[in-house]
Amino acid sequence: MSLRLSIFPLTGAILFPDLQLPLHIFEPRYRAMVGDALARDRLIGMIQPTDSLESAPLYNIGCVGKIDDVETSEDGRYNIVLTGAARFRVIRELDVTTPFRQVEAELIEEPEEEFLTLGERASFEHEARKFADSQGYAIDWDSVARLDDVSLINGVSQIAPFDAAAKQALLEAPNLRERCDLLVQLMEFFGKSDPDDEHVTLQ
Repeated sequence: MSLRLSIFPLTGAILFPDLQLPLHIFEPRYRAMVGDALARDRLIGMIQPTDSLESAPLYNIGCVGKIDDVETSEDGRYNIVLTGAARFRVIRELDVTTPFRQVEAELIEEPEEEFLTLGERASFEHEARKFADSQGYAIDWDSVARLDDVSLINGVSQIAPFDAAAKQALLEAPNLRERCDLLVQLMEFFGKSDPDDEHVTLQ
């Protein structure tokens, strides 16, 4: 089944099902998009553009987010929190008169009851500690240990300081185990770089 989605193309920002993404909405076209979503189903499609041009082509896969929290300022800006509902695949971009872009999309069915083996989990946490130390991050590892496998892998994928292509590859990984393997590879690659070097990229 396909659905019509208003989209927010934002480089470097990805969203996963059941995770949250806070956003500050200030551009008029995206303020209009949020207002429209609030008046209808509260749904917005988060997706990355392939470059920085105004009407850049879109990557093929994004994530539908539901507006679960919203604050409106006097000048019409919004602070919203999106909760991921489902990944989607773009079928086609629609020709619209709205200031924001819209697509026809199909939802991606997620695998059920995904988990890592104890060895895979331990290997991931070991690599995550090495990466955090190399980048100078302070992590509450006791809290990390209490996360289930899906929340851990998807959560790190969403917030990791990788480039747009790497984050997109994580979003497009078909299952948890492949996403975990890719995340380890990316941490190994980016962990070898200087944390102040903004030019390290897979693109």
